[in-house]
Amino acid sequence: AKATAEGDLQVTTKTLISAKEQLETTRSTCMQVAADHEATLASRTEELKTLADASKVLKETTSGAASESYSLLQVSSQTQNKAEIVRSEVLMAIKKLARQDHSAALAQLASKVQAVLKYGNLGGADPFAKVKGLLTDMIAKLEKEKTAESTEKAYCDEQLSQTKAKKSELEDSSAKMSAKVDKAASKSAQLKEEVAALESELAALVKEQAEAEKIRSETHATYEQAKADLEQGLAGVRKALSVLREYYGSESAALLQDEKQFGSFMQQPAMPEKFKKSTGAGGGVISMLEVIESDFATNLAKEETEESDAQADFETMTQKNKVTKASKDQDVKYKTQESKSLDATISEISTDKDTVSSELSAVNDYLAKLQERCVAKPETYEERKARRDAEIDGLKQALSVLEDETAFVQRKRRSFRGALVPN
Repeated sequence: AKATAEGDLQVTTKTLISAKEQLETTRSTCMQVAADHEATLASRTEELKTLADASKVLKETTSGAASESYSLLQVSSQTQNKAEIVRSEVLMAIKKLARQDHSAALAQLASKVQAVLKYGNLGGADPFAKVKGLLTDMIAKLEKEKTAESTEKAYCDEQLSQTKAKKSELEDSSAKMSAKVDKAASKSAQLKEEVAALESELAALVKEQAEAEKIRSETHATYEQAKADLEQGLAGVRKALSVLREYYGSESAALLQDEKQFGSFMQQPAMPEKFKKSTGAGGGVISMLEVIESDFATNLAKEETEESDAQADFETMTQKNKVTKASKDQDVKYKTQESKSLDATISEISTDKDTVSSELSAVNDYLAKLQERCVAKPETYEERKARRDAEIDGLKQALSVLEDETAFVQRKRRSFRGALVPN
């Protein structure tokens, strides 16, 4: 469980680092986007104002100019010049704005306006009315785009704010869960090590008790054998002493008394030897047996004392081992229960952390999509060059159309003047 938790922690940590880097990038780009948006709104407002001004100029100055300028019967040089000035002003305003904003749509509008002003009078149509329609349509389109951009920005700001807040919340939850898992795993591992040490100590204690019991059994058996031998020997010696004392005891005393009474004055020749009891030898034997009896009794008492001490020591050690074993058994029991409880807690937290990680992954995916949608990406050099080339080409085409229109007007004027010269 600890290894799994550590693996999850490493993955979460890497994800967190990556998310923080993305957040920093998003923060910087969002500021740029906000600035770009404000600039876009300003340019759009200026664009709308310019188009409105152009439309107003057309309404105020061309109400009667169309019929007068394009009439097949009357051609007023003054009205025609005024219409050309107006046309030039409108075109210049639109083209200037297109160049400033690098707007392909405005450049295209300028081309359309130029074409209408150049060829719109064919068939008696009012070219200025067509230009007004183009301007009105463009204004409506730009206002719609402006509204859409404002709505999109509000949506992006709201979603980015909420998503980042949710991401931060999930990261905090994941970090707290990881800390809890690490703490619980460390504690559980420590408890398991302590349980293993206690079980090792208990095994050694059981082995020590078994060895002590074996030794106690062996020494007790030795004692029983020695005791039996000593008691049997002591009984035999005492019995022998009783027999010898009974046999040698009375006669020996009488002989000693006779020798003391008559030995001093009866100085007669030695009598012929006759059988006598070996009183002296018997006394020596008795003395020796008495020493043996004393040794046997001493050894028996010593054996009994040693046996009593050994039994007392064994009982004391056994009682101590029982107390120690009971204490260690309780420690093993409670530490094992606590370790299992911690493992269960780790499992629960890990499950919750997996859920949070899945949710965080989904939030990161959504945030990435939001950033792709809402955060402006810097153009590459190739993209900028291609856009500028396209704008330059469009402006050149517009300039070419304008130059063609100027040449056409000049030819028309020469033809008109030629028609007025009398033959």
